[in-house]
Amino acid sequence: MAIRRTTLLLALAGATAGTAWALAAFGIEGRGVVSTADSEIRGSVRPDGQRIVWGSPDRKGGPGGWDLWQADLKDGRWQEARPVPLSTSDKDFDPMFSADGKWIYFFSDRPGGYGGDDLYRAELLADGRYGPARNLGATVNSAGNEWAPTPSFDGKTLMFSSDRAGGAGKQDLYAARWDGRSFIKPEPLPGVNTANDEFDAAFLDHGRALIYAQSIDGNEAPIQLFLAECDGKTYVTRGPLPLSFNTNTDYTLSPVVDWSKPKEMLVSGAAPELRMGGRDLYRLAVPRTQGKDGCI
Repeated sequence: MAIRRTTLLLALAGATAGTAWALAAFGIEGRGVVSTADSEIRGSVRPDGQRIVWGSPDRKGGPGGWDLWQADLKDGRWQEARPVPLSTSDKDFDPMFSADGKWIYFFSDRPGGYGGDDLYRAELLADGRYGPARNLGATVNSAGNEWAPTPSFDGKTLMFSSDRAGGAGKQDLYAARWDGRSFIKPEPLPGVNTANDEFDAAFLDHGRALIYAQSIDGNEAPIQLFLAECDGKTYVTRGPLPLSFNTNTDYTLSPVVDWSKPKEMLVSGAAPELRMGGRDLYRLAVPRTQGKDGCI
């Protein structure tokens, strides 16, 4: 069956984040191929809908343990899961396609960076292959760790998290601007950064709202997703994303809008009612929001 029939769409009831809203149903993305007994985190679909990429810290068959994986759409299903050729024996994680289909972004701790985990991108070639991975440079990367590169729909803003010096706490959310040659001048996102870890964020409605992950320790403690709306100057958190498994005792993270179906998105988590193993990828409807311009 086609993906649309085998994957139950997560639907949000309630017109805005200000009303009572809850999820009606959920389903696993690419059961047995994408989502498996291992952990799959941060799934991103290419804008043409023909390929999905994700990260896994423990899936067997990759070159390094923390690897990028991909599968292609064939006969209406994700098939042929395999490591992305960009993966190395080092840590490679948090992949995301750009909305124009020209780039894939990810982080890596491979040699030659500026600190721990650095942000990279590689060109998507016409034949489906990838160009060489290029470090995004010292204007974005720091002596610390940068995670979850998230290009905006127009490609003019890159959101990511970093534990660089001068932040509000541990991992904080930043936005850098494209100047025609590189992303420059990362600035903290207003309103969301705290003494905890804030990371793994997705822009909604062209930056008028976002969903982000928060944890007292993103490496060891539970992780929960929250929705925030821009009030014209700063993001105001409205509350946790109301998934049944998005609790303050579990690990739910990595929201990514599906560029091929922009009213849908993927998150990583573990639903007690339907799961394959560690963290699986789940599909849901993008919530409707009432945010304003002015935060990015």
